[in-house]
Amino acid sequence: MASSSSKLTLKLLIDSKREKVLFAKASKAIVDFFFNLLCLPIGTVIRILNKNQMVGSLANLYESVENLDETYMQPDQNKDLLLKPSASMSSKISGLLPSVNDSSSNNFVNVFYRCQSHYSRVTCDNNTRCPDCNRPMNSQMIFIGEKVANEISAEKNGFVKGVVTYMVMDDLAIQPMSSISSITLLNKFNVKEVGTLQETVVELDMNQGVNLLKASLESKTVLTNVFLNNHMHCSRAI
Repeated sequence: MASSSSKLTLKLLIDSKREKVLFAKASKAIVDFFFNLLCLPIGTVIRILNKNQMVGSLANLYESVENLDETYMQPDQNKDLLLKPSASMSSKISGLLPSVNDSSSNNFVNVFYRCQSHYSRVTCDNNTRCPDCNRPMNSQMIFIGEKVANEISAEKNGFVKGVVTYMVMDDLAIQPMSSISSITLLNKFNVKEVGTLQETVVELDMNQGVNLLKASLESKTVLTNVFLNNHMHCSRAI
């Protein structure tokens, strides 16, 4: 996770003539952030972005669960499993997304109960009765999954290795960077005038993290959409 003293940055290569980000040079921390988007439950994404900002129909599904009376839910189920799912521990890697977990949903997810006679039956609700013997399933179990996830996250320190710089395309395709790949891309984009290229460094904050998440669900030109209309911290022509 990035500390407050070490801000995350992206170095954008921009075609100023076409007003388009060709690609960005990114560190391991940035790539970890992008890869971590794949770990976020849909319910968490909706809470981060707010229902009003969601495209498509997922927000309607979310609101349907919100409005559904608890009497229609199975007795061993809780709406918070859908509305407030527990995000992967890796969601805390970069600090570029707000935390949407709360204590009530965490307690619900992390506490399990079993039948005293049939150990293979597990529930989240201690009022549930065992389908085998009809006895209350109220014997609490110790859940260690979150601790294990913390240890794994600390050991691996994200998803990718930090020995190289990575190339992030405008559509978020990512690969290790090399001089050959850069030249190949310039040819692919049919760049004829090197003078039209501009290299710009942008600092990332939580607002931009949320904007990147939102744009990744809506667009094939994520970097262009998020950064080209924003204030650039420093820039220089190549």
